[in-house]
Amino acid sequence: MIDPAFEGAAKAADAVGGAHDILIGMTVPLMGGSWQRDRIVLGDAMPAAMAAGIARSGRIAIALAHACVPRLALNGAGRVSLSYDPAQLPAARAALIATSAQGGWPVAGDPQSLALLTLAERIAASDIPVLLEGPTGTGKEVLARFVHRLSARASGPFVAVNCAAMPEAMLEALLFGHRKGAFTGAAEAGEGLFRAADGGTLLLDEIGELPLALQSKMLRALQEGEILPLGATKPVKVDVRIIAATNRHLATEVEAGRFREDLLYRLNVFPLRLAALRDRAGDIAPLAFAMLLRHAPRFVAGAPAHPGWIAADALAALEAHAWPGNVRELENVIRRAILLAGDAEAIGAQHIVFDTAVRPIAANGVAEAAAQPARTGAPRSLSDVAFASEARAILETLGRHGGNRAATARSLGISERTLRYRLASMRGAGMLAAGGAA
Repeated sequence: MIDPAFEGAAKAADAVGGAHDILIGMTVPLMGGSWQRDRIVLGDAMPAAMAAGIARSGRIAIALAHACVPRLALNGAGRVSLSYDPAQLPAARAALIATSAQGGWPVAGDPQSLALLTLAERIAASDIPVLLEGPTGTGKEVLARFVHRLSARASGPFVAVNCAAMPEAMLEALLFGHRKGAFTGAAEAGEGLFRAADGGTLLLDEIGELPLALQSKMLRALQEGEILPLGATKPVKVDVRIIAATNRHLATEVEAGRFREDLLYRLNVFPLRLAALRDRAGDIAPLAFAMLLRHAPRFVAGAPAHPGWIAADALAALEAHAWPGNVRELENVIRRAILLAGDAEAIGAQHIVFDTAVRPIAANGVAEAAAQPARTGAPRSLSDVAFASEARAILETLGRHGGNRAATARSLGISERTLRYRLASMRGAGMLAAGGAA
């Protein structure tokens, strides 16, 4: 029988019994209680009507079964079937973790990630600012949403903005709002993202790209809980929790004069650092199964087959990869594998094709030589070729100027801010080492 401590995760009219005790015993104890364990209902050969009723209640119905040919299938919103081989329990455990994260929740199987989520759950209960640090593509926005969903602000809005992607000339108006006629083209007043997030959470992604001129206004918004829209004479009170995210080391940015020290201290009340995917290998298999669920077509009787599992040799290949592009690269690989596998029952090692990356820069931040496109069997699109060509030009120019970004930007005819954005994109694609050319 199932341990009574896990009854919340295993309640179903059709009792699971002892058939799946080993899988449940090695998986459920590591799950978060209120946000994960209490959201799943495990059943053995769960009837469709029961699964549909569970899904309507906002929980996830997971039908477990033993099978010689394992399969993970999404049968509808909140309805998942997991057939597994008891001789392959590590893969089954990864698949069960993936199913329990349905609905945009974090996927975590590595002890480091589980510890981070436990800490984030405690932080969510407070209202302090949070600073998320880590390489591009490690899941900082997912963690920010996790903190929001477990906080007292969960019913309020969650607004995410990428500070590097917003036009610098419009950034102040987009963040703090503006009055009608405050500038040319302002035919109507705009509330701004701070007011849009009132009563909820505002995620400021790539906070290190925020211009110095706006950092003082951001500091006041954090300290006083009020903003001054463009063209206004009276500040407006806002009730917003700030979560900032960055792939930079902000202390280094402060030393370089690109970030205000007082703003760093205001944001850095409780930093959370997300490790690169290569440093949390226990997350790779669960994430891969989660992406299989997300991107494989929904199972429909009579429809063409599609891969419903990831074979052991494919999982081994994934776990041996360095993942310079982190979780985003893993998602690309799984989506590609689903297409390559076609109607195969499982994704195998032969279906795993890793992303093409330009040669990483050397430790001193300068390319050792012009980057050459890697040879793979996958065809490259025109946008891929253009991106790689632009990256090579940037790396070569950085090399000529000894890594000086200001001189590089002038030589390329772009702003230093645009160069920083390009370097961040290259870092995310695995073309630069973490922190390279920062």
